[in-house]
Amino acid sequence: MNLWRSSLLVIAALYGQSVSAVLTIGSDFSWLPQQQATQAWPVAAPAAMPDGLRPCCAFGYGLKTQLFGIPVPFYRIGNIAESGMLGEHSYNDSPFTSLLAISGLGTEKNGIIFTRRGGFIDTAHIRDSADMTFYLLTRLYPQLGKAFTLSPGGEELARRKVVFRAFTPPADPAQAYTLAVWLSARIAFDMAAWHEIAQWYGYESVPGFPEGVSAFSPEDLYSNLIGARLAASVLLDGHGYSRTGFNLAMTTVLTDALVQLGGVPAAQTRIRFDRVDKRWWDRSKAIPQKFLLLKRNYQTGSDRVPTPVPGEPLAVLRLTLPARIAGETLEPLAELQLWPGKTMENLPPPARYYTRRDFPALASFARLNDQQQLRQMAGGG
Repeated sequence: MNLWRSSLLVIAALYGQSVSAVLTIGSDFSWLPQQQATQAWPVAAPAAMPDGLRPCCAFGYGLKTQLFGIPVPFYRIGNIAESGMLGEHSYNDSPFTSLLAISGLGTEKNGIIFTRRGGFIDTAHIRDSADMTFYLLTRLYPQLGKAFTLSPGGEELARRKVVFRAFTPPADPAQAYTLAVWLSARIAFDMAAWHEIAQWYGYESVPGFPEGVSAFSPEDLYSNLIGARLAASVLLDGHGYSRTGFNLAMTTVLTDALVQLGGVPAAQTRIRFDRVDKRWWDRSKAIPQKFLLLKRNYQTGSDRVPTPVPGEPLAVLRLTLPARIAGETLEPLAELQLWPGKTMENLPPPARYYTRRDFPALASFARLNDQQQLRQMAGGG
């Protein structure tokens, strides 16, 4: 993929327009239609489920850590990414890939970067939702229109099921392919939103290490939405034919996306972090203390703008996912269901299972609880 082509692809992904139309559009992208495939592209054989999530961290930089309440001396988590030094994207489908990422020996370089259009962005969250979109497409497309259920392995407090319902796909192959891609992106985002909820209600990917410090972090779900959008764009442009092809396309498009969003050098990201110290985060606290993070974004929907950053009026780029493709409403076609699991005791029991319709109420309870705790910490009763 040459640089000019990839730059157009990024603009299309971020602003929701086909590449051919990008050359003629102005600066107001809010009314433009979603990107469409020009044909039904080849799709890779059903991929293995992404193996967990990439290591990411709490909001901030130079973060201190604790182990069982005991400070870990002389260790800090840098947590800042450089937009031009993100490494090569690697579809995360094995524990070995995650181990390499933790050790710093993997091909990817992840962290948080400040962007002038999108505020703070976490590249690990972008990559996770991109991988999930690719995974879902490889599973869905061969069975598009049929009723079937995917059961991703591993519990996140709940047992996850993706239920695809029977319907008649569009007769036009390109439209059918487009529908499959956007439906995959939609479910991938829902899975990311549930992960934020699960973290707040007690999910621990490593037993004994609470993840509440990361739950509803202000940059998380906007970053996941970027990931779903970028993955959809490279897939609609024909780069889902293999895992290698997807990795190559994501490597290019992610780097270019952060340029289009106005990614700043690491030193400038640190300055932005410093400006919101004691408002968005507390550098005096250590991971995994929950209120190292002071500012959270409890919105769970896929129509969103960046969490407003003080003094950054341009960081307001709105992104969303389409609700309809080729005259077909997507919501009835597939549903993420969260069935009671073994460690769900901190959640109110669902009538049967949770869906995305339950997310706002669960997030609202989290918001009210956090507000009360913060008032108590501040001595406000």
